[in-house]
Amino acid sequence: MVDLSVDLGFLKLKNPVMAASGTFGYGLEFQPLYNLNLLGGLVVKGLYFKPREGNPPPRLAESPCGLINSIGLQGIGVEAFCREILPWLADLTTAVIANVCGEEEGEYARVAEYLSRHPGLAALELNISCPNVREGGKCPAQDPEATYRTVKRVRQASSLPLITKLSPNVTDITAVALAAQEAGSQAVSLVNTFLALAIDLESRKPKLGNVLGGLSGPAIKPLAMRMVFEVARKVKIPVIGLGGIFNYQDALEFMVAGASAVQVGTANFVNPQACPEIIKGIEDWAESQGIKRLSEIVGSLKF
Repeated sequence: MVDLSVDLGFLKLKNPVMAASGTFGYGLEFQPLYNLNLLGGLVVKGLYFKPREGNPPPRLAESPCGLINSIGLQGIGVEAFCREILPWLADLTTAVIANVCGEEEGEYARVAEYLSRHPGLAALELNISCPNVREGGKCPAQDPEATYRTVKRVRQASSLPLITKLSPNVTDITAVALAAQEAGSQAVSLVNTFLALAIDLESRKPKLGNVLGGLSGPAIKPLAMRMVFEVARKVKIPVIGLGGIFNYQDALEFMVAGASAVQVGTANFVNPQACPEIIKGIEDWAESQGIKRLSEIVGSLKF
């Protein structure tokens, strides 16, 4: 038997596989498909304080080996989530993590404070890195100082453990990760989507209603894994890796690069059984290699 458990210090997971925010709804959508208690964790769809309509359609455009989305963080708002969704999620043995959004620092803190008053959450994931909300893809995670201020304010507003989700649309992601760590984030998750453009040649118009969107899927995996590798060598807090993970080999490669756990995103759209299949694949691989504890491979890249 292989010990698949992950100890992040502030949170213990039964296995390293988590469903990524924005690709798994609020968890309820996947409940008919398999037992959600199989997951190490699930991160719910992003939450602003009030309901949010999101961006105008079209919102999705396929790309070779990837998906460009411009959903714009549509959601029901934190009050409806706590009233209608969280009581059901609280019965799961899987770690439930809320993805915290905001138009400005005050809203991030307000959402975090509200969530901390309701039982059932294992942690917060601070989403300061979505590229398809503001014009030009701007977000706090593109600037170490803005990252520090936002993380610090949320850290002061909530007692729940805090994970900060980082943007790849930066020159030096390690500087942003270090700023998040200094401000009190207990882990970082990376990467969010890459700012992208899709064009319809016949009309010469953007394929997305918001013009720009975020690229995810296998196309970004090598870039995301490089950033995980760089950040894991700099910070002292756990790194959660994501970006193009479609099978157990992808997940294990991220762990070898330095990720303590991983998140599966776009793969859920292609194969709704992706997460449990990846968990089973990781376990079978570890058994075949004679590995007793999966944590042994974290950061084990030889170079």
